[in-house]
Amino acid sequence: MSTQTHTAAHTAAHTAARVTTIRTTTGERRTLRKVLWGAQILLAAFLFFASALPKFAGQADAVRTFEEIGWGQWLRYLTGTVEAAGAIGLVVPRLAGLAAAGLIGLMGGAALTQLLVLEPAWALLPVAFAVVFAAVAWDRRAESRRVLRLLKR
Repeated sequence: MSTQTHTAAHTAAHTAARVTTIRTTTGERRTLRKVLWGAQILLAAFLFFASALPKFAGQADAVRTFEEIGWGQWLRYLTGTVEAAGAIGLVVPRLAGLAAAGLIGLMGGAALTQLLVLEPAWALLPVAFAVVFAAVAWDRRAESRRVLRLLKR
């Protein structure tokens, strides 16, 4: 086998291996994206309907919780607004990564509040949510960069 033939065969084999890797990676990425979409929809529904709306409606538990926190009811409305905006952002593909990044901050505050003021065992829930939001933010980083570039113009 000549050197050129050997080099061509090696290049072809290397290219075929790369294509297989790219296809596998693309397939895995599609699966991850589908799983994350399911999580985003469920978390958005939870944030909007089970968390933000009760805060806006003045549900007794929400009012009592924010009294325990001791910062006033304005924080209940602010938290509900951030949750509702984040929930909407999670289901808009262009905004999902940025919404997820913002919700990581909200979940960090919720976890600290649970640990320091309310019920420490409940801090695990916002931490788990933050992990999912981090995965969404990472997966949607290219879209987030595009949106941020458009805002800089």
